[in-house]
Amino acid sequence: MTTAQPRIWLVLGDKLGDNAQLKRIADSLDLPCTTKHLLPKEKYRLGKPRFRATLDHLDLDHSDPLTAPWPDLVITTGRRHSMAALWIKKQSPSTRLVLLGRPRRWIERFDLVITLPQYQVPDLPRVMRLSLPLMRTDRKAVAAAAERWKSRLDTLRRPVIAVLVGGPTQPFRFDAAVTEQLVSECRTLQDRYRASLYFLTSRRTSPEIVATLKAQLPADARLYEWKADSADNPYLALLGLADYFVVSGDSVSMMMEVADLQKPLAIFRLPVYRWGRIWQSLLRRLHAGDADRFIDRLLGPFGKLLYAAGIAGYARDLARIHTTLEKAGLAVYTGQPFVQPAAGLPDELDAVRARIRSLLP
Repeated sequence: MTTAQPRIWLVLGDKLGDNAQLKRIADSLDLPCTTKHLLPKEKYRLGKPRFRATLDHLDLDHSDPLTAPWPDLVITTGRRHSMAALWIKKQSPSTRLVLLGRPRRWIERFDLVITLPQYQVPDLPRVMRLSLPLMRTDRKAVAAAAERWKSRLDTLRRPVIAVLVGGPTQPFRFDAAVTEQLVSECRTLQDRYRASLYFLTSRRTSPEIVATLKAQLPADARLYEWKADSADNPYLALLGLADYFVVSGDSVSMMMEVADLQKPLAIFRLPVYRWGRIWQSLLRRLHAGDADRFIDRLLGPFGKLLYAAGIAGYARDLARIHTTLEKAGLAVYTGQPFVQPAAGLPDELDAVRARIRSLLP
């Protein structure tokens, strides 16, 4: 008699970096997985719904159905999709939930939280910490794109510096003035290395940033303006063909893909709004746990109450990703000479696979 395979749902959204990590995890399990694509309503594409166990924030007409038979295991990430995962568990209490990232609320309702260095999540038996995100580059896709674009990029003076531009995200300031600073630092690199510059924007790049890039662009530099569903995006080709990379510090996925290919990487650090520094500092104090400082121990119970109410979540500090990459010899900061990484990214996928399989019936 054969044992029935566990029913696993992979709950995905519209963020490519998040989806790629979840797919890597699912593939490693070597078990059948059903993919559920969920899309938020228009007002929640950028807006944040109040965190609760619900589907009210989803565009159900354009999402995959969530109906019985319910899964044994759900793997997901992000605010909007973890809300849907909690709704599934409400319908099926025996369903196990695996969350990649940080729970905005109710950490005790998730069976496994696979957290990343930028998140200040407490040390609990259900929490697994990774040194870096699980994102990896599709090398076949990069090679194919490089072959298609080779003749067009061969006209550029070598070396080529690809400048990968993200966009505004809390708590960073990324406006016209910061964009001007980015262009200025890239000009310095261009002069130092006698290089060509190729700027690429991305989905989160604001019109203000694009307009500033166009106005400040060096005469011999190129700019690709991101467009949804464009078949002519040079991003993958540049991953294969560019010699050096500058990535704005808000974009973890682009930093990780460059580092995975062991290409020289410089991180452009973004300034943080003053209120953002204050809020992040307060969150760190509220969730400091067993800290040595009296004020942190005093604030701890208050922080737990605010977290349970969905008011004060766990802090996020992307500078921790920057520091990890820099200490591993995988990146420098703009203003420093590029370095050739001697090793690739650490791969913790086997450990993740073992933890998840231990949850299965």
